[in-house]
Amino acid sequence: MPDGKQPSERRLHPVTPLRRAWAPVAVLAGWAVHDPGQAQERLTGLTTTALLLGLAVIVPGAALYGFLSWWFTHFAVTDTELRIRTGLLFRRTAHIRLERLQAVDVTQPLLARVAGVAKLKLDVVGTDEKDELAYLGEGEARRLRAELLARAAGFAPESAGEVGEAPVRRLLHVPPGVLAASLLLTGATWASLVAALVVPTLLWFATHSVWTVLATGLPLLGAAGASSVGRFVGEYDWTVGESPDGLRIDHGLLDRAHETVPPGRVQTVRIVEPLLWRGRWVRVELDVAGSSNSVLVPVAPREVAHAVIAAVLPGVAVPEALDRPPRRAGWCVPFWWRGYGLAVTGTVFATRRGLLRRRLFLVPHAKAQSVRLTQGPWERRKGLADVHVDAGAGRTVTARLRDATEAADLLRAQADRSRTGRREAPPDRWMA
Repeated sequence: MPDGKQPSERRLHPVTPLRRAWAPVAVLAGWAVHDPGQAQERLTGLTTTALLLGLAVIVPGAALYGFLSWWFTHFAVTDTELRIRTGLLFRRTAHIRLERLQAVDVTQPLLARVAGVAKLKLDVVGTDEKDELAYLGEGEARRLRAELLARAAGFAPESAGEVGEAPVRRLLHVPPGVLAASLLLTGATWASLVAALVVPTLLWFATHSVWTVLATGLPLLGAAGASSVGRFVGEYDWTVGESPDGLRIDHGLLDRAHETVPPGRVQTVRIVEPLLWRGRWVRVELDVAGSSNSVLVPVAPREVAHAVIAAVLPGVAVPEALDRPPRRAGWCVPFWWRGYGLAVTGTVFATRRGLLRRRLFLVPHAKAQSVRLTQGPWERRKGLADVHVDAGAGRTVTARLRDATEAADLLRAQADRSRTGRREAPPDRWMA
């Protein structure tokens, strides 16, 4: 800090103890779920007096735990890092280097929205788990987010707090009606719903056991709800905007999330087109290094989705035509071989798979980490080979059933394109 001053430490919002007070109660609930028989035996053995005494100890104890955990949690922003100190008995200090930040997300569960607070999640390069500050006042969370993004972009510490939120240009908004219609036209929604209705019914006629039906039917109903109602609630009011610090994604009906797709960190992009969406909509998913963000566009017309992809992968155009494998590939994968395709442009390696549910994978050449060629025994007999491109975030994209000579040439050419792409790619560092 200038003049040798130490940064002022701040505490979380005063409502935070209410959230943390649930931890001891959650431990007891977890024990009861893990061993319900013993839990029921212990509860039935308690007298009214013992139960009241237990509550008189647990409730104040939980409240004290929540208060102390809040009291001993501090955070501070220095010239180079965000420092978070936590712990009652065992102290832990997290030092988050500002130049390693790649995204700062603001999330608001339903109760947090009612209380006017928000959670700040921090994506750091090289870590799988996100550090978080929960909870801050909604206004303070947005100001701190703006300051951290400004610092990560290279603004001077003395001016970063005055920069404010970067301007956002809206690229996409998904109307609720379109989202609902797309979910109704998704095969997974109907498949899970049919399974939730048919399987318990068959089990009832076979076993006449209510517990068997409930044990099977409830998870199936939960899966059906997650694939339809759950997705609608989570992807409601989906908005994508472009700003200097990346693509901003806002969504959620009950729990609101404000996420950032950091520039330069996207490894692969997938364009998904279910059968009943054909010619109408597509879904865009992505893999981001060190981030859990996976959906970019839940549903949109193809032209709009391509415009959003151009914003997240500057200079990359989605190939319109892909080459199918040679007809003899049908000996290796009957009928379904027609769903495979390949296109290589000056900026991207693109493959397609799926005949009914199509998926187009895009890997920028600069993100390809290795290239491999494989041949099974039947592929060798038919003069075919597969070319695998390994990208970041653990994703491998494969060009299936290519002519063996073409695959060998593709292997060498792709290795050259990857080296050239990495050499010419701009740095991942955010620029002010």
